[in-house]
Amino acid sequence: MKYIIVGLGYFGSSLSMKLTEMGHEVIAVDSDLNKVTEFKDRVTHTVCLDAKDQQALATLPLGDTDVVLVGIGEDFGASVMAVANFKQLGAKKLVGRAISPLHQTVLEAIGVDKIIRPETEFAERLAKSLDLTGILDSLDLTEDYNIIQATVPPRYVGKTIQEANFRQRYNINVLTIIRPKETTNLFGRAQRRPAAIGVVAADTVFEADDVMVLFGKMEDIRKVLR
Repeated sequence: MKYIIVGLGYFGSSLSMKLTEMGHEVIAVDSDLNKVTEFKDRVTHTVCLDAKDQQALATLPLGDTDVVLVGIGEDFGASVMAVANFKQLGAKKLVGRAISPLHQTVLEAIGVDKIIRPETEFAERLAKSLDLTGILDSLDLTEDYNIIQATVPPRYVGKTIQEANFRQRYNINVLTIIRPKETTNLFGRAQRRPAAIGVVAADTVFEADDVMVLFGKMEDIRKVLR
């Protein structure tokens, strides 16, 4: 896919480099020439221009771009102007980064396709991982339902999915299990890397060091992990 990422701060530069590493074509835009130069060898393309200038943005290949993400956070005015300009230029899918409720309200009014709040989202995920022992990561699907990665409590090690009976006892589904797998690296050395075992069956046995991927309400997941 092809992306335009506006803003080469910590968030925008990290996202641009990661997408590039994943094989996507990325055009990273910033008005600071020093930042553009700093990341030119780590992102597919870097361009120095002012995203508040609609004529300058019109020179970008918007027609061939799948997603435009405005990652400017600190400069409220620049963020809003950039989003408004891309909206008027007809970006196919427009994503905006909001750092405050007011910022989010303005972006919603402009009509972006998606709003991200990376600082808030990370804080919420971190809070959940600190709140309960064993939680490694979480994803909120709705206000009520979550997908959680958590280490298997010792009392379940050696039991099958059927014996643990999460679905009947706690209304929780085990989507899969992530388990260390022996592999060989490029130098022929053995190493252990986590890998999902696929769809679990009733006779799948929990092992030590397993990570469960659970789906359900957070209040029910708490009962499993406490």
